[in-house]
Amino acid sequence: MSLGDDGAYGGGEYSGQGPGQTRTRLPGGEGDVYGSGRRPRGGMSSRNLVTIVGVVVLLIAAIAFANRGGSGSGSDSADGDSGAPAAQPTAPTGQRPVSGKNSDTPTIPSGFPKSEQGAQSAAANYAVALASDGMYRSDTRDAIVEAVYAPSAATARKESLRKVYADPQFLAGVGLDKEGKAPEGQTFVSRANPVGTKVDSFGGTSAKVAVWYSSLFGLAGEGSENPVTESWYTTTMKLQWVGGDWKVTGVSQKKGPAPVGRDQAAATAEEMSKAVEGFGGFTYAR
Repeated sequence: MSLGDDGAYGGGEYSGQGPGQTRTRLPGGEGDVYGSGRRPRGGMSSRNLVTIVGVVVLLIAAIAFANRGGSGSGSDSADGDSGAPAAQPTAPTGQRPVSGKNSDTPTIPSGFPKSEQGAQSAAANYAVALASDGMYRSDTRDAIVEAVYAPSAATARKESLRKVYADPQFLAGVGLDKEGKAPEGQTFVSRANPVGTKVDSFGGTSAKVAVWYSSLFGLAGEGSENPVTESWYTTTMKLQWVGGDWKVTGVSQKKGPAPVGRDQAAATAEEMSKAVEGFGGFTYAR
């Protein structure tokens, strides 16, 4: 029996009427042994009338409460008699993103605040730059290093990175030619997506910041032997305040922490290519 059956749970004779009674009529019209019959259902009982009046009163009170203070008189302010705080617009709690761009590498922001939040923002942006596809081309790699690293560390770092990224065997292993270019019809993807940052230490003009991020890496396009995959890393940067900005003096990296992957279908080669070309990166700020 369903909950909506008449005479049962949910809306039949059982609802609001009480148990049924057996009625017996005696011969000769002696009447009903239970007395007079019930009142006809067409009339309104006093109980129903009281209930309706109560509902109307509560409805009027609710409307009055909802409209209280809405006349613009200011009675609903924090200092008013109502005691209710005034509504405040949603606002960010962190510092504004930087507005400057590096002259040699305009995709890398510059002019970070001299604060913990500024150091975190710098580290997140630098992690994106150092994991970008520009690191695989000699004409852009040196410019990225000069924009990110402190002058005292940039020269040595450019030389060590050149040994890695200019190695034809290394480039061939990721599907690129000796100039760091992808095969025709394919798109090389190397992109870091910061999830969060953490200040390990801060000393005013020096900082140590860890950046947790996911990384997309591979070749998108038909016939790719190195499809785009996702990995997770934590990169820790030592930063120094140099020339009015945060600059990197040292970098270390470790894998993870990686979340559990969901049962989600991988994109096709065409979908991935369109996504990489159509979705740009961000200016990361705390």
